[in-house]
Amino acid sequence: MAKYSTGSGGGGDAGDACELCGKETGDLRRANVAGANLLVCGSCAPHGEQRGGRERGGSGDSDDDSAFEGNRKKRAAQRAAKLYDKQKGDPTHWEKEGTNYEKDRLPYLVSGYGDIAEEARQAEGLQLGELAAELDVEEADLLAVEQGRASRAGVGGSVVRALEKRLDVRLVDE
Repeated sequence: MAKYSTGSGGGGDAGDACELCGKETGDLRRANVAGANLLVCGSCAPHGEQRGGRERGGSGDSDDDSAFEGNRKKRAAQRAAKLYDKQKGDPTHWEKEGTNYEKDRLPYLVSGYGDIAEEARQAEGLQLGELAAELDVEEADLLAVEQGRASRAGVGGSVVRALEKRLDVRLVDE
C-alpha cells in the first residue's frame, strides 16, 4: 500500500518500495508528486516532477532538496516579474482624459486637509454633489479630498485650489 514520505525509507523492511504504489524495487527516483517529495519507481515517476538522479533506499539527499527549493523560488520570482511586466504595460486605462499631470500636480497638503475641507463645506450648507457641480469637478474627486486620499485617487492640484478658493480654507502647505 502506498504512503506519503516522511523523508525516511520506502515502506518495506529493506526500504526499497515505491512510496506511491508500494512496488518493491531497488530502482527508486525522487519526485515531487502533488507537493509531496516521494521516492517512486520508474512507472510512477511520470506522475511527478523529477528531482535529481536515481536513489536506492530512502536516505534522501539534502543538497538535492535545497537545490530544488532554490529552483522553485526562482520560478516563483520569474512568474511574479512576468505578471508585473504585463500590468505595467499601458497606463492609459487609469489616466483621466484631458488631465495634464505635469501641469496639474497635487501640491503638498496640510495635515488633516480632508477634515478641514469637509467641515468648511458643511458650514456652507452644501452637499458634495452641489459643490462638485458648482466647481465643475468630479464628485469622486471631492470625496477623495474629504477622505484624505487625494494623492491615491489622483486628484489634480486644480481641484484642491478651486476647493480652497470656494470654501475660503487653507489646504495647501506652502
